Amino acid sequence: MTLDAITLEVLTEALISVVREMRATVVRTARSVAIYEAKDFSCGLFDPATQVVAQSEDIGAHVVPLPWSVQSAMTLHGRDLAPGDVILMNDPYRGGTHLNDVTVIYPVFEGDRLIFFPAVREHWPDVGGAVPGSMSGTATEIYQEGVRIPPIKIIERGRINQAALDLLLANMRVPEERLGDFHAGLAACKTAERRIRELCRRYGVETLLAAVQQNLDRSERRMRAQLARLPDGDYYFEDYLETFRDGRLEPLLLPLKLTIAGETLTADFTGASPQVPVPVNSTLAVTAASVFITLKSVFDPAAPLNQGSFRPLTVIAPEGTIVNVTPPAPAGSHGEIRKRVVATMVGALSQVAPELVAGDLCRTSFHNLIGGWDPTTRREWVHYEWSSGGNGGFAEADGPSAMATIDWGDLTTVQPSEVLETRMPLLIDWSRLAPDSGGPGLSRGGLSMERGIRVLSPSATYSLLSDGAILPAFGVLGGEAGLPVASAVERGGRRLEFETPGKVGGFQLQQEDVVLIRSAGGGGYGDPLARSPESVAADVREGYVSVEAARDRYGVVLGPGLTVDAAATAKRRQELAAARPALSAVQDDAVWRLHGYSRYRLARLNPADAARFGLDEGDVVELYTPRAAPLRAWVTIERGVAAGTLPLDVTGTRALQVEAGGKVMLRLLARAASARSALPAAREVA
Repeated sequence: MTLDAITLEVLTEALISVVREMRATVVRTARSVAIYEAKDFSCGLFDPATQVVAQSEDIGAHVVPLPWSVQSAMTLHGRDLAPGDVILMNDPYRGGTHLNDVTVIYPVFEGDRLIFFPAVREHWPDVGGAVPGSMSGTATEIYQEGVRIPPIKIIERGRINQAALDLLLANMRVPEERLGDFHAGLAACKTAERRIRELCRRYGVETLLAAVQQNLDRSERRMRAQLARLPDGDYYFEDYLETFRDGRLEPLLLPLKLTIAGETLTADFTGASPQVPVPVNSTLAVTAASVFITLKSVFDPAAPLNQGSFRPLTVIAPEGTIVNVTPPAPAGSHGEIRKRVVATMVGALSQVAPELVAGDLCRTSFHNLIGGWDPTTRREWVHYEWSSGGNGGFAEADGPSAMATIDWGDLTTVQPSEVLETRMPLLIDWSRLAPDSGGPGLSRGGLSMERGIRVLSPSATYSLLSDGAILPAFGVLGGEAGLPVASAVERGGRRLEFETPGKVGGFQLQQEDVVLIRSAGGGGYGDPLARSPESVAADVREGYVSVEAARDRYGVVLGPGLTVDAAATAKRRQELAAARPALSAVQDDAVWRLHGYSRYRLARLNPADAARFGLDEGDVVELYTPRAAPLRAWVTIERGVAAGTLPLDVTGTRALQVEAGGKVMLRLLARAASARSALPAAREVA
């Protein structure tokens, strides 16, 4: 059946409207602040082939991986599904994200024919495990992260499996909230069922399903047309996730080879670090979804999202690695893997379509968890805080500050103080944008958010699962990095800092402790010395950039009244440009070091060059050119390296878009490659 354009559009929008009504149902009926206030949930419609056919303002990080969950449910229950069945699951290894994202899958039948799956994925603020909030930066296996729910029929032929539900809730904190959230998801699916039946009665099942297929097909055609415009070839980029051993950073490599061939694209993560007993792993569903989200955002952002856009794409993620985790390794870092996959995609695409990409986004989902027992209300409580960071600058404008990133949909990124203080024994001392946190550039990266959260109950615990505490969001095309994440606890006038920044598990808090948190800033776009001096001065007047940063990073000298001193600015910019460390690239494959499960790139420097640039053994630097995104490398000082040269392997020269003999610039990121590298930045949060 071929539909006319008007009928196709009406039915496409009707299905999107069904999803919007599902969302409204969840917001009005959920019990958790994280769901009804912060909107950490998503809804979608899927066809019997498990393809996403409609979504609305939902979180891409939820919806795009959902087909893997629906497929897992169908594999287990597809042959005996019946009207009235409802499936509940959160298992990361079976297409989930992390354990907190609990999914309700609701088959809809027309007679005995399965026609749709409405589904709701909600972030339940606690699903059991070692710490309140279930996400611990020190988890070593998934059992410490909460209750793992395989696809189970929580309702069978209309009858709830009360024993199974009781068992689950008995192992979760604040079970009455969890029960309310479950019923909110169920109510949303029932709403979708009613609206789907109305559409079937009005248009007929065959017409409705034909509209679904034609909409998927046209989305596929749009994506193929976009890919066909790109130059064929292989493009390489790499990034790292952070782990620590004995208080020192041990980075985990995430390499990407992006292959464009005609109308198709393959993202190959072969070579990614093996999975580790640290919360830096995630699933194939998350990895593939992150590739899809990036490409949809870059090449086809205006059209509604559905599975058709992803048909020309292939993702290779070897099993047993940090991007395709297997039991029993922890899998809670879906936000960190997702944002790192997005980062590698941005880095590779900066070599293909630099005008369409932005600086790296805020590096992490920044999961802060505070919870305990409130003797006043005699109830458990859990607060899930994810203060949003900065987005990357892009060709047309500066990056948004403290704003949702491309994978977050309409998630509320600054949770209201009034709600938190009403529902929990907390006091929000302050919330503000962090000055100098956005990466300098022709277009500045967005600023991060700082918050002080005072604990009013006698005792509680604090956990943090994040990344990017040492390696910040990178800039592109010469843009600089943003500020890394940081957290600390202020107690009685003293500042307590964590040996492993960005990763905390069950730290004991006392009454009147203040948890200090700072999200990450976005990366800059383009050379900061090319930014309009008036724009820099305006940033200083707004408090976004300090006078010192204006002078030392943008080369803008301000006079009385924070006005631009044009002559001094021109001179200062010439000085900064001339002082940039630069070396000539030479071909050499010996640029990697292995240490345990860590593999990382070396910046091999002659002693004279290291001394000239003020660099020491083990410092972390960025290698960059004005043509692409930078690579991160660890300084090693070797007399055998010729002065004035920088050894690079083939992937390094491709990533930096530099030929042998071409100039590569260096920029210091962190000293000595230890966990302590992050602490000076953390102290700025006061």
